[in-house]
Amino acid sequence: MNINSTSFFNFDTQRVSSPCFVVDQAVIEQNLQTLHHVKQASGAKVLLALKAFSMFALAPLITQYLDGCCASGLHEALLAHREFNGKFSGEQKREVHVYAPAFKQQELQGLCEFVDHLVLNSFSQWQRFKPDILHAQKRRPELQCGLRINPMLSLGETPLYDPCAPQSRLGIPIDTFKQQMESAIDIEGISGLHFHSLCQQGFKPLAQTLDVIEREIGEYLPSFSWLNFGGGHHITGAGYDSEALIEKIKSFQRKYQLQVYLEPGEAIAIHSGVLVSEVLDLSRNSVDLAILDTSATCHMPDTLEMPYRAEILLDSRHQGPRVAGRLGEKPYGYRLGGQTCLAGDVIGDYSFDQALRVGQRLMFDDMAHYTMVKTNTFNGIGLPDIALWDSRTDKLTMIRQFGYADFAQRLS
Repeated sequence: MNINSTSFFNFDTQRVSSPCFVVDQAVIEQNLQTLHHVKQASGAKVLLALKAFSMFALAPLITQYLDGCCASGLHEALLAHREFNGKFSGEQKREVHVYAPAFKQQELQGLCEFVDHLVLNSFSQWQRFKPDILHAQKRRPELQCGLRINPMLSLGETPLYDPCAPQSRLGIPIDTFKQQMESAIDIEGISGLHFHSLCQQGFKPLAQTLDVIEREIGEYLPSFSWLNFGGGHHITGAGYDSEALIEKIKSFQRKYQLQVYLEPGEAIAIHSGVLVSEVLDLSRNSVDLAILDTSATCHMPDTLEMPYRAEILLDSRHQGPRVAGRLGEKPYGYRLGGQTCLAGDVIGDYSFDQALRVGQRLMFDDMAHYTMVKTNTFNGIGLPDIALWDSRTDKLTMIRQFGYADFAQRLS
């Protein structure tokens, strides 16, 4: 059992309500410093992918290190524009990039008023919206438009998160793009390309992807001023070869005379947060059961969708070993489930050195990225509160608490 958010062994869960996401600012800053090194050493521009981590309470910190944000639609783009856009202590304006598989015309017209990069998913979208975009570029010359390409090299381990899986709807297949370029399609107003082929991966899959791009469309790259490498780069993960990444970016920019962008999401928040949960009831049905105030389907949907196992750690108040095991590894085994009426709302099977008790607090490991942005209120289950902790100073700040209004305002 590998615990990633190791600073939380020193955290007292009784200091917050339950359930509650707690994010360690110290780890966020450490991750940002690593990304800033890559940015400075390579010349790339680095953006926060809001789809993975949207905690805008940390915008003053994040904008010290990164060049802006990338969004997946209008609302995320507005969040980037309003909360991360150089509004702190006279900072320079930060870039706002947006991509979506498809745009509504009204949304696109609104985005053209404030975004810096607008990335389209297909030639048909480009042809449909070209008049709107060219008109906006006359008023805002800083507005740049790009196309997303699909390198058609599937290297992801989980099909649900593989942008290049067979029959993917994400991006223009690279052979289609090549054919269109060979036919001299009009790309006036297009200044860059975007691809996203990775998910929680190291440098080698990126290098393989770039080899395909160079082989297939390298002759067209000098026609563009920027190339966005997308996200999925595990730059702050253990063992990532950041120096190889730096050299590859430098050589690519030098060879094709273009600006490279990176869009890390998970890499910014990895190992920085936990989800505090409380045991509400204990029972038995062939196996020992524990009902928590945390739900897999509402609060940790990736545990069902990927699926994956969320590791558990116990806090500083606990005596003895503080990591849960797989079923059978430790003396006391339980199936942990949530409060909803969904039969499959099961977090997993775990074992502990001591018997669980009603009121006991558990921490689910590495929950800051993706988990926080995917929560929902199915069954009227409350959303976890959000707290910011700094393991360097032990300062704890409650950022947001949710209640009935947050549930009701989503309904009619």
